[in-house]
Amino acid sequence: MKKAEGALLTISELADELGLPQHILRYWETRFPQLRPLQRSGNRRYYRPADVALARRIHDLLNVEGFTVKGAQKILVDGVGATVPDAAAQPADNVLSRLQAIRSTLARAIGE
Repeated sequence: MKKAEGALLTISELADELGLPQHILRYWETRFPQLRPLQRSGNRRYYRPADVALARRIHDLLNVEGFTVKGAQKILVDGVGATVPDAAAQPADNVLSRLQAIRSTLARAIGE
């Protein structure tokens, strides 16, 4: 049975969703101070929707985008990448024209 959207998730439910062992989530709590699930009696962890979204973002940074823990910490603290559009979402022509503009700027800088 699937929980309703916005329901609290236990550590085992979140770990299963992300395909990670539970100890990784507990480790992330020590490295990412923003990740603070509710802890009830017996130290049972309950992840709120904001915690779940943050855990997914951390997972993406570390396991999909290939950042180190330190790099992911910096991105989350500085907000870098939060407003930068995903390269896959940009049209290829736009990316190509931006790269060509950067190349021209670099060529002018080297020539001066």
